[in-house]
Amino acid sequence: MHNYRTHGVGLWVAEEKTSGRFLGRCGITPQDTGGVTEMEIGYLFARREWGKGYAAEAALACKEYGFKSLKYKKLVSIINVKNFASIRVAEKAGMKKEKTFLRAGNKMYVYSISNG
Repeated sequence: MHNYRTHGVGLWVAEEKTSGRFLGRCGITPQDTGGVTEMEIGYLFARREWGKGYAAEAALACKEYGFKSLKYKKLVSIINVKNFASIRVAEKAGMKKEKTFLRAGNKMYVYSISNG
């Protein structure tokens, strides 16, 4: 709720349209990318839903919302270097690897895309 009060953004529930079944979460949140706060497209789906395209669909929708409605100039995704599925999702959303940094001892990539 802090992110909504402070930045007007946060994570949303993703659910199946026909049944309302919970699939996961996605949205835009401010994140530290190694000393810089940037707006991140985040996606976290239930393991049973992996490989069904929901994360890619969510990332594309968040990108469109962030650029068209919120008028952000840049969006990022922070991904553990070993999370190949999330890397593919970021690439499907048009993001490119920008940098690497350490977070809590884990090597992380920052994938990013700019609007315009």
